Amino acid sequence: MDRKVLNSNHLKLIAILAMTIDHFTDLFYPGFPAEILPFSLHIIGKLTAPIMWFFICEGYHYTKDVKKYMMRLGVFAVISHFAYCFGFGIELNPFKGDIFNRTSVMYPLFIAVVVLYIGDHVTSLKSWQKFIIQFVLIWSAFPADWSCIAVLAIVGMHEHRGNLEKQMLKIIQWVLVYALVSYFFVSKVYAFSMVGILLVYPVLKLYNGERGNAKWMKWFFYIYYPLHLIVLGILRLLVYGNVNICL
Repeated sequence: MDRKVLNSNHLKLIAILAMTIDHFTDLFYPGFPAEILPFSLHIIGKLTAPIMWFFICEGYHYTKDVKKYMMRLGVFAVISHFAYCFGFGIELNPFKGDIFNRTSVMYPLFIAVVVLYIGDHVTSLKSWQKFIIQFVLIWSAFPADWSCIAVLAIVGMHEHRGNLEKQMLKIIQWVLVYALVSYFFVSKVYAFSMVGILLVYPVLKLYNGERGNAKWMKWFFYIYYPLHLIVLGILRLLVYGNVNICL
């Protein structure tokens, strides 16, 4: 019998730790070098995204007010854009420069909830109209960290909420697409690090469905995410000067 010993607060702390390791590895080993230590650290960092996707599905399902949930994520995405760009030395204007990693993963998370909301709650539109709007919204996430893949993975996971195995298959399906694009257009080392996604299955398998006693954790991530990027940006300026350390 599985021992489900992790509540949502535990999982969020794991995601925060993995994210911190991942981002500061980018700082001290920029450009995804083909070296064992940074590669191993980035493998650990790959725990973050699927845990975030999982809890977006859970948050969307359990929230008492979907519109407030969307608004909170939208505001968070805007704040995080500035922190993300400062952290990695990226041009603030997402329409200037390279097409990849122009804003944080928080934008795709926000878009995923909007896409789900349109599908589940908007009754004034016909199916084809919903499809067009959802299609445009999904593609709007292309320049972000994790690109459209984050949106598509969350939508797929939402369809199979309650069945971790099927959710995992959706994660693998879309991350494989992301890895292939990364392999040919971004970085081969980065693409191979996507294998770290598989580590999330045994972690999520331990989830007991409980929130945990620390209610402050609900807001901790919203504060920690931009704050750690600001610290990252300050260190970037001190170590390298005003240069882009993102892939």
